Amino acid sequence: MLKTNFINFPKGKPFTEILNDFLGFGIFNVDGELWHVQRKLASHQFTSRLLKEHVEVNVKEAVKYKLVPLLDSFAAASNKAAANVVDLQEVLRRLGFDIVCKLILGFDPKCLVDHQHCFSNEVPILKAFDTAAEISAKRAALPIAAVWKLKKMFGIGSEKVLKESVKEIHEYVMEIIHERKKNIISKKLYKNHDLLSKLIMEGVNEELIRDMMISFIMAGRDTTSAAMTWLFYSLAKDIHVEEKLVNEICLFDDYDYGCDYNKMTYLQACLCETMRLYPPVSWDSKHALNNDMLPDGTPVNAGDRVTYFPYGMGRMESIWGPDRLEFKPDRWLDNKPGESGLKEVSVYKYPVFQAGPRVCLGKGMANVQMSYVVGSIVKRFEIRPVRSGEAVYLPSLTARMDGGFKVVVRKRPQRGCDTCLDKKIKN
Repeated sequence: MLKTNFINFPKGKPFTEILNDFLGFGIFNVDGELWHVQRKLASHQFTSRLLKEHVEVNVKEAVKYKLVPLLDSFAAASNKAAANVVDLQEVLRRLGFDIVCKLILGFDPKCLVDHQHCFSNEVPILKAFDTAAEISAKRAALPIAAVWKLKKMFGIGSEKVLKESVKEIHEYVMEIIHERKKNIISKKLYKNHDLLSKLIMEGVNEELIRDMMISFIMAGRDTTSAAMTWLFYSLAKDIHVEEKLVNEICLFDDYDYGCDYNKMTYLQACLCETMRLYPPVSWDSKHALNNDMLPDGTPVNAGDRVTYFPYGMGRMESIWGPDRLEFKPDRWLDNKPGESGLKEVSVYKYPVFQAGPRVCLGKGMANVQMSYVVGSIVKRFEIRPVRSGEAVYLPSLTARMDGGFKVVVRKRPQRGCDTCLDKKIKN
């Protein structure tokens, strides 16, 4: 479905119709030639050395000037009699939105700033994205598509709200596109490393640019923040894993997170194990063009919807063994003599970044971002949940933790491994 007979399993009209109002003709909601064109336009940007450098610089700046000062303020308050509680999931989602907008649009919406007052009000554009994603996901869950189609026809209920949210998103993105066009025409921009500038200079249609930008923002914002939220939740439940991770990170007090993240083997193992148990995208569906048969002999008729389920796959004993429900990063480590890296695991066993021709373009960017953010937080702070018990995994277009992740932030005692952040970023 994802590889050998990929061409027979597009997303299909039933799926793309559900997301069309929100994602339009963006890369994640189209098939065929339009998908190929967008993939080609974006792939060079995501694999070029220029983008890697651009990612590292922007992530570092966001961590230094936004994330660390904000968590420092919460940590300082926690040293007083009454500790301040912060929703770490919300912090990471706002940070993710700022980073992806800067990387893709070349624009910083400043949803996260360096003081606690940024949480006193909702950010309208974030609310619009959340609303559009939630309603679109609910469309897919309805047993009869006619329900949402009738509501859309009459402009009532959730479909009315969706239309309003999408209008707000479109206006927001189009305003940025028009402003960028003016700057490019007037030659105010001399170094255009972001995808938006590239697409404008390539002469791509404005509406297609808009849809591509919305798709990439949606994917880049929520997937990384979800993975990091569940990682900190898992670390808080297993102090021995956290201790081992801190020890590894402290070995790299004079390195660059972006360039050397692959050397941080245990951090990568922790991220892989987190996404095995709590994949940012819990399921994906395709629709068969022609009759086919799955490898296990299951017949598939033309028009059938075929869904694979990374959340379920990550918890199957036949795939991961009897300890499948345990958070064990060591399962990812290569323990062969002379080996110290990660085991090679098939992307079809672990399809959290998709697989085959549709494999995630932003996988490398996501790994750099998550490694830098997680490493920077773990080195400086202890994250402790304020509530006990199991958190609830809430699937949507991208999964999240139901009710947020409320934590107390405390300064981590120094271990003789001074942070390299200030050494690596020049003011």
